[in-house]
Amino acid sequence: MKKHLGLIFIIALGLILRLIFIDKPDGLWNDEYVSWYISQKPFLNGFWQGIISQCHMPFYYIYLKIYTVFFGNSDIVLRVSSVIPGIIAIPIMYKVGNENDAQTGYFCATITAISAFLIYYSQEVRFYSLLFLFSAINLLYTLRIVKDSSKTNCIIYSLSNFLILITHTIGFVYVFFNLLFVSLSLSKKYKNIIITLWIIAGSILSLILPLIIKIFTTKSFSQWWGHFSISKLGFLLTDWFSPVITNLTNAPDKFIYLPKIAPFMIIPTTIAIFCIIYGIKSKNNLALFIISLSVIAVNILAAVNGRLVFLTKYSIEIYPILIFLACFGLAYIKDKFSKYTLALLYCVISLGFIFLCPYSAPKMHRAEGHKIPMEMIKRANIQRGDYIILHYYPKDRFEKYFDFSDYKVIPMDKGNFYKYISENNSYENVFENGKAEYKNIFAENNNKTLSYTLNNEISLQKGMSVILIILDSVSFYSPKEIQYRIQDETLYNKTPFLFLVFSYLKKETFEYLVKSLDVTQIERKGMWTLVKFTKLNN
Repeated sequence: MKKHLGLIFIIALGLILRLIFIDKPDGLWNDEYVSWYISQKPFLNGFWQGIISQCHMPFYYIYLKIYTVFFGNSDIVLRVSSVIPGIIAIPIMYKVGNENDAQTGYFCATITAISAFLIYYSQEVRFYSLLFLFSAINLLYTLRIVKDSSKTNCIIYSLSNFLILITHTIGFVYVFFNLLFVSLSLSKKYKNIIITLWIIAGSILSLILPLIIKIFTTKSFSQWWGHFSISKLGFLLTDWFSPVITNLTNAPDKFIYLPKIAPFMIIPTTIAIFCIIYGIKSKNNLALFIISLSVIAVNILAAVNGRLVFLTKYSIEIYPILIFLACFGLAYIKDKFSKYTLALLYCVISLGFIFLCPYSAPKMHRAEGHKIPMEMIKRANIQRGDYIILHYYPKDRFEKYFDFSDYKVIPMDKGNFYKYISENNSYENVFENGKAEYKNIFAENNNKTLSYTLNNEISLQKGMSVILIILDSVSFYSPKEIQYRIQDETLYNKTPFLFLVFSYLKKETFEYLVKSLDVTQIERKGMWTLVKFTKLNN
């Protein structure tokens, strides 16, 4: 027991950091809500269709489905589903480091425990905490299999690859480069084992290939909002090795976007980079580093070609490798004073920011949480039969927090917005040609299609109201800004299509309603705005 007191303390610290502020009053935001929503669907009635529509593999949703059967569906309970793998990953990373020596193991466990990035995703109802655990196990058995290709090591190594493949849609990129490294390491002595490993990987991939193809060919606006910039490479490292998390959904183009927090970003990240460089002196470590660079390079190519947004979480499979390399390098420093000074400085900056900064990882609000607008509706004193217009998300994205049965709901969401903007159109056509075809429409005032559609959908008597719910984070362009972007061809082409769509819809919906109704309430909170329109006169 005494032998493991240090590790127990590190695990306890990691647990505390993952449980503080886990009760997010804003509720689940869209990605989290989708996780829960899909997991509640019956296997044969909506479950698989939901997975395909969201471009993700099925394992996490199965995990969450089983978890909720035993523990329930409250928001806190759902978030704890990510705390569990987040905590298990700490002793696994200790074992990863211990493949070198105990000191490296303690360093690996400590960085894993206090990582702001991992703390954040241990409080998020998404698969990234679980994926990090699988990647840590995979790294552990990658290190073990190149030393000892025993049957047990081969089986667990193959299983961890399988779990990565069925958890993350682009996990095959990491699995390929990792398997290539193992093959090269064992090529001289264990050709039969290499062939077996590739056969296993190929068999797994062939089984899930139809699902991968279906996911990648499904027409969806799910990756429409961001573009690649060099600054995101910097954020990749600061997200992982500093307490400041930036590239969660989209990041600014400027790296030093807030000078007062720059030291908290740069100092611990510089320490980590120095240690990584120090740690890649051995042949195997250099090969692991090349795996990481290869995965990043593929993600960059995909982002540049518009296939995905370059977000830190999409490369999480390589995070255990980088932690291991940094800790290996730190342990390799012979001068004890320098070694422990760097380790202490890293921990003090990280923990100081986490505990003292109001927007550190565990304290981050979910500004797009779907509970926010539903609480605003409850405060709006609406009556039975009143109308609720929802911009961007459909009604089923809010039903966990609100019962719509007494009201008439009009969703203008990202799946049907075209019906309110132009005649004779379809989702497929808008997906392919919307940016070009809507340019002239965005220049119009008093959209006739929207006016005609809302005239047919809304019928009010005196005293009745219409509640308009707007998601500000996708509709922030003013009418003047929209016109400015239309007139500049280069700027227009760079502007995400749905930002233009919902900024335009916000303007047109408001102008339509204000013609015959009075604005009786406006409330803003987080990334949401509620506007209440009431018919005061006949």
